[in-house]
Amino acid sequence: MKHLQFPISFTFHVTTLSNDFTAKDNSGKTVAYVKQKMFKLKEDISIYQDETKHNLTHKINADKWIDFSAAYSMKDASGKELGKIARKGWASIWKAHYEIIDQHQKLQYHIREDNAWVKVLDSVLGQLPIIGGFTGYLFNPSYTVTDLKGQAVCQLKKEASFFGRKFKLSKLKPIDNDDDERIILSFMMMVLLERRRG
Repeated sequence: MKHLQFPISFTFHVTTLSNDFTAKDNSGKTVAYVKQKMFKLKEDISIYQDETKHNLTHKINADKWIDFSAAYSMKDASGKELGKIARKGWASIWKAHYEIIDQHQKLQYHIREDNAWVKVLDSVLGQLPIIGGFTGYLFNPSYTVTDLKGQAVCQLKKEASFFGRKFKLSKLKPIDNDDDERIILSFMMMVLLERRRG
């Protein structure tokens, strides 16, 4: 996932049994197919080059059993660790907060939910029969990555869509290619967790 053309679109597949989505760049080219193994006590995410699943490019695994404050290791196909994304447990109960850690185990970026009320309304109304399928058109939470100086570098926004299955990742300022990859992988993990929460 180098030299990508932003924005990157994530589209979940609502007709499959697994929790999976396809990522495409601004040109419409598929850059990743992300699949979460179901019924696992520890999160196990496989990222492939495309939907054929012939070429595994990355793996993301939780370092604990199911836990709301777990960290998730991001590795390339050879097993080399690229970094981690860690959910800030208690701080994320009301408003999602994650930390992106680099390959040297140093804090590099924060991901924070922009407005917690949007997710609350989306989650509550999403439980209602019939209406639930349309909340994806009404409530669209967003999440912003900031560097250690507090400058915004990327933003993931849920787009208006049936069952809330579309997200768009936009770059707000230039960043290194290695950081591009780490941020995209972090958002791939985060969107699986946050979409499940509501």
